[in-house]
Amino acid sequence: MSPSEEPVGLADIQAAREVLAGVVIETPMEESRWLSSVVGGPVYLKCENLQRTGSFKARGAYVRISRLSDEERARGVVAASAGNHAQGVALAAQRLGIKATVFMPEGAPIPKEKATRGYGADVVFHGRYLEDSLVAAREYAERTGAVLIHPFDHADVMSGQGTVGLEVLEQVPDVETVVVPTGGGGLLAGVAIAVKALRPDVAVIGVQAKGAAAYPGSLQSGAPVPLTQMKTMADGIAVGLPGELTFAAVRDFVDEIVTVTEEEMSRALLALVERAKMVVEPAGAAAVAALLARPTAYRTPAVAVLSGGNIDPILLGKVIQHGMAAAGRYLNLHVNIPDVPGGLARLLGEVGETGANVLEVAHERISPSLHLDEVDVHLQLETRGYPHAELVMARLRERGYRVLE
Repeated sequence: MSPSEEPVGLADIQAAREVLAGVVIETPMEESRWLSSVVGGPVYLKCENLQRTGSFKARGAYVRISRLSDEERARGVVAASAGNHAQGVALAAQRLGIKATVFMPEGAPIPKEKATRGYGADVVFHGRYLEDSLVAAREYAERTGAVLIHPFDHADVMSGQGTVGLEVLEQVPDVETVVVPTGGGGLLAGVAIAVKALRPDVAVIGVQAKGAAAYPGSLQSGAPVPLTQMKTMADGIAVGLPGELTFAAVRDFVDEIVTVTEEEMSRALLALVERAKMVVEPAGAAAVAALLARPTAYRTPAVAVLSGGNIDPILLGKVIQHGMAAAGRYLNLHVNIPDVPGGLARLLGEVGETGANVLEVAHERISPSLHLDEVDVHLQLETRGYPHAELVMARLRERGYRVLE
């Protein structure tokens, strides 16, 4: 077997940790009291969003590139990434004095592109999905002789990512469940190998975005099966085909793969910002989303890995709004009121008495559903959640208003 095809073991991950000493940080492990209260037992957050380059990817990329021969280093490296692996490769190449080129899918987050360029790498946009960029990166490697640094399917990359698992066991010695965001499976595979070698009783759970979940079908088929389409805001785990090495490790060492919806990731991201004061990207919130979606499904103490924090501020604003809507914090109503002077003021007064905040008001006088003396008022309100929203609607109906959601 070539080095990239040899199975990864605990010794490989421990050796990778030695390589990474002084390059990456041992990220904090924060106990989450609010999440613990939801789940019914201790929950901890492994904050890889605070890692150098903003994600765990720096670990595997550095281990892989540091082990290149002098002749390989002279040819440079090439990678394909939606952003986090790109930054890891760029950082490693910069530290080791190697030329790096990164192919990114069109629409990759701007902060990830700028950070990658900031570490000195050349960035080329190609294709809609990561798989498209990977094809271009392979062609570039064949054309120029540059060494392809695969984002997940290589023993050195998996070993580097597995160092997260070693830290988890040291930081939470009594851990019972480790929940890991999953795209291609490099982080999940590495963590599972490390955890199962030292604590085979610990459950390792992989979490995929429902709109980009390649593992459930692949595991059912017994081999990696490509998705025909993907749709998710979680670009960090939007991978349409598991790797050969990562698939085998996930099959052999991971207890379960679960999926989460866009709404569940939005709610989790919002909760992390509000309650944990942690800024994460949608992929980085996937493990917390899984815990919130099935709070009684996992043994505690549980550790949720926050895999990355590289989020475009514009997307962050949209996701927070989406999360607030999913949590019932926004309420859209159509209220029919009498078309008389002071009618709107009285309606808004009733809304104000409930403690809801009015964000937007719109009138409509022409509608077949309206009586001649009525006006339809569209209200967008900010509430404290579903119970408060129900209170607002009940209050208006008690006052005789026709309320439609």
